[in-house]
Amino acid sequence: MSVAGVPGQPAAGSEGRSSPPGSAPPILTLTLNPTVDICCDVGHLVDIGKTRARVRYVAAGGGGINVARGVARFGGRATAFHTAGQEIGQRLNRLLDEEGVDHLALGIAGETREAFVLFETESRRSYHIVPHGPRLDDDEGRRCLDVLERAAGAHPYVVASGSLPGGLPDDFYTTVARRVRGAGSRLLLDTSGPALRESLHEAVFLRRCNRSEAAYLAGRAVRSFDDARAVNEQLLAAGASEIAITTLGELGALCSTVQRHMELHAPPPPGEPLSDAGAGDAMIAAIVTRLAEGDDPVDACALGVATAVASMLTPGIEPFDREVAESLRPAVRITRLGG
Repeated sequence: MSVAGVPGQPAAGSEGRSSPPGSAPPILTLTLNPTVDICCDVGHLVDIGKTRARVRYVAAGGGGINVARGVARFGGRATAFHTAGQEIGQRLNRLLDEEGVDHLALGIAGETREAFVLFETESRRSYHIVPHGPRLDDDEGRRCLDVLERAAGAHPYVVASGSLPGGLPDDFYTTVARRVRGAGSRLLLDTSGPALRESLHEAVFLRRCNRSEAAYLAGRAVRSFDDARAVNEQLLAAGASEIAITTLGELGALCSTVQRHMELHAPPPPGEPLSDAGAGDAMIAAIVTRLAEGDDPVDACALGVATAVASMLTPGIEPFDREVAESLRPAVRITRLGG
């Protein structure tokens, strides 16, 4: 029986399960503020009376967990390290076990949050409602770092994705980056707000920012590849990242190193876009899977762009279709910015 719900005791989930076979090294993901996602279909939302809903699915969620799930869809091996608290935390663990996602749970005192995804069938719009989640105390934060550091040593790539729970300092990801590097691993970081800004004080291997996050750093709107270049150059010049990726929605993404800036133009979706929730996690899953297999960062990012497009074809945060993602990869046009 899992003891993940007991504060202070990390427990491995999916005992007895094996990861998909493959020669690439395993990937570790970190989710400090996971969710149990409850996804429902409604005809249309009403402001008076009841809105009847059909539960489409219930699944474990949160940035790193979504990335681990995406890595598995591409045939890679991933372990999701996450917090889990009280009854909802126990449900989170059960859902991951049932799905067959390898995971390592750290028990906390607070209740893991639930999030709600509503897909309005008449308008074809999705609404993602996400509470703040539990607060972690200093001891829980230290235990997260200690378990992460021990686990990172067996995983050449570590992905930290998602928001920080209350109680942790804004510079927590700075310490994560230090611990991961000390374990000899490479960190891919995808976060937002003050946690993003404070993390710039420590170098990571790869950072991904969407347009909103890039605008937060730049202090102005980021709408074009030139705008993205300014943000990526800021990150590279500060020594905050070896690889900087800024995504530009339907335009695609800019992948930058100190040597070059490469535009990756997104292909048109082969169907109606239904939701962009989870597109960033799907992109990171594709990128880290291919990096672990030895791909060039630009090629890995090209599959990431294709996967983000594929993920938008599903309502809510349902998993992307791998075949669709791979079929879109040849349509991603790659050019050097300004060349």
